Amino acid sequence: MTDEYLFISDCHLDSNKPEIGTNLVNFLRQRALAAHNLYILGDLFEVWLGDDDPAPAHTEVIETLFDLSKTTRLFFLAGNRDFLLRNDLAQRAGIEIITEPVLLNLGNQKVVLMHGDLLCTDDHDYQTFRKKVRSSKWQAVFLQKSLLERQKIATDLRTESSAATALKKVEITDVNPDTVLSCFDRHSADVLIHGHTHRPGIHHYDRARTRYVLGDWNPEPSYLSWNSAAGFVLHDPRV
Repeated sequence: MTDEYLFISDCHLDSNKPEIGTNLVNFLRQRALAAHNLYILGDLFEVWLGDDDPAPAHTEVIETLFDLSKTTRLFFLAGNRDFLLRNDLAQRAGIEIITEPVLLNLGNQKVVLMHGDLLCTDDHDYQTFRKKVRSSKWQAVFLQKSLLERQKIATDLRTESSAATALKKVEITDVNPDTVLSCFDRHSADVLIHGHTHRPGIHHYDRARTRYVLGDWNPEPSYLSWNSAAGFVLHDPRV
């Protein structure tokens, strides 16, 4: 066991893309095995419609997470695809559910963890939709529906979302620079880590502040590591 922290996001586990699940299982069994903590910053699943979903295609990943949890602390922060994940699945996978923003102190740096969608404030339609589906009232009504009904609704929403996103400028679906700086200031942070945008990279700001953007697993792994010897290292073939 080391003092290493690992951060991943946007795996988007999908039964139609089994190679992502295979790569994640290998990552959990090999690379993550010696880590002290693993943070999953949302969108672990392409879609998660409630813990009553048996999700047979994801059984191996869930079991591997549980095995890893015996030696490594696992944390999950909801994304825009899996905000309906609840305690039943968390217990099956051995993960602890956390809510954003998450504040950490690593070395002498103050770190903020987010999924990233709240930083995309230029996408007004999405922010309105997010506010609606994150309300406890909407979720209670939705989860009362049968799993089949929920699947149909989710499919329709994803079709509408894909069509709408295709018409938006790239800048609208990325983070807003002023919102990012406000986040740094609000939390007196040195480092901001998030995913969501599928645009992996390292961005430097004044006062030695840094934003690390995690990439999606499509299907290659993308992750950020930190340890006291090396500091932060972004591992992504696209960067």
